[in-house]
Amino acid sequence: MQPATLVPVTTGVQLNVSQTGTGEPLLLIMGTSGSLGLWEPLVAPFADHHRVIAFDNRGLGQSQRGDGPITVLSLAADAAALLAALEIERAHVLGWSLGSAVAQELALAHPDRVGGLVLYATWGRTDGFMRAMLTALGHPWATGDMEAALTALGLAFSPELLNSPDLESMMEQFRPLFPQTETQIRTTAEQWHADEGHDTLDRLAGIAAPTLVIAGEQDILTPPWQCRAVAERIPGARYELLTGPGSSHALMLERADEFSALVLSFLQEHPPH
Repeated sequence: MQPATLVPVTTGVQLNVSQTGTGEPLLLIMGTSGSLGLWEPLVAPFADHHRVIAFDNRGLGQSQRGDGPITVLSLAADAAALLAALEIERAHVLGWSLGSAVAQELALAHPDRVGGLVLYATWGRTDGFMRAMLTALGHPWATGDMEAALTALGLAFSPELLNSPDLESMMEQFRPLFPQTETQIRTTAEQWHADEGHDTLDRLAGIAAPTLVIAGEQDILTPPWQCRAVAERIPGARYELLTGPGSSHALMLERADEFSALVLSFLQEHPPH
């Protein structure tokens, strides 16, 4: 991944942005609590075919927090403003978890800016199961209990990885990519609230972009039934369920080669112009 730079956007913040590769633009929108370094396993294969744009959502990584509430809509406005600042008229968009909710709102508000749309670990409306999960995951961030917060993030991984002897070294490698400062911790608590408030289910039929929805059989944060409900509401959307070991909420990390091949194959079928 190329060195990142701060890009001023019209929503009043500077966003930390890394760009790699050439070709049709591909915007990567990160999930809750993560910074752009989590995309690292996918950047090289994507950059062989695309101009890959990864960025830190406001208040995380090296991006400024700025003013105003953090909602899915405000984060979508940031993403649209970033594309404008980079003078990108139209891009493919891949969103993970919270990033997939942001990608939905981006595609609804700015259909002219979105080519192919990939929604991974997604949902259209928070149900009772997800609300319980989000409350449990968000609580330690709100109280500042970082040990509990980072331990609970293990729910994003598969049982196989959580029981692997490699887990501890992997988590040490990832730890710097998660919130380090008081502002980042507070921002993450706001992101969990944004997750809970996300609701596009009755508007998804308005998404015109060719759409791929990817779900993981082992994903308990955004379960497959949530992903399928999104795919069923978007006209012509393709639904892919990955099964077996590593099919977790973090399957892009656990099964990076398979995930990147699936995404690239779809995007090659749907050029953005």
